[in-house]
Amino acid sequence: MTFLQITTPAATSLPDVPQQVQESMSLLDLLFKGGWVMIPILFLSLVTIYIIIERTLFLSRASEFKHGFMDGIKNSIVKGDLSSALSAVSQHDTPVYAMLKRGINRIGSPLKEIESSMESAGRVEILKLEKNMSYLGIVAAIAPMLGFVGTISGVIKIFYNISLADNISIGLIAGGLYEKMITSAAGLIVGIIAHTGYQLLNMKIEGITYQMEKSGLEFVDIITDHK
Repeated sequence: MTFLQITTPAATSLPDVPQQVQESMSLLDLLFKGGWVMIPILFLSLVTIYIIIERTLFLSRASEFKHGFMDGIKNSIVKGDLSSALSAVSQHDTPVYAMLKRGINRIGSPLKEIESSMESAGRVEILKLEKNMSYLGIVAAIAPMLGFVGTISGVIKIFYNISLADNISIGLIAGGLYEKMITSAAGLIVGIIAHTGYQLLNMKIEGITYQMEKSGLEFVDIITDHK
């Protein structure tokens, strides 16, 4: 008896499908891929953060001014109690109080001399407020340029490697290019932070300057009305 043998072809193995492995990359690893240009950009970022924090704290203290303080100064001056007025302003170390202190010390002098003395004190205090602010402007201008230099340097290296390999590979171009564009992104981010901090801090300084001018005018009016 003959058995009909049906042979089934062996199951053909499917070709191996390459799986794309997505490598997780930390922020630190990503920054390191930017090359040597990331070193000055990182330094500028630290400088920016330090100045913004330091100036923010300083300007917050410098903007302190008690509401109704000028009324108390007016009452003391009207009563002729200059020592009380001087003691009141000496308890605070802010630009407005420093300017008023200079004015109180000059009471009895000609009005123009008092105004000139207070203006000089005000300019000195404004210079203190603007300390290190110019560095933020410099960082805002330089950081993006450094990032662009890093990208251009990377592109030059990519084309140099292509000339050596005599092969135009998408992986060779894209891989090297994305690494070097990291510097442009980092430079722009640092520049944006520096520029934003510069503008916000300047707004704070303008507010303090306005308070100084307002208080100075009120003080001159007090001196004029009760001379």
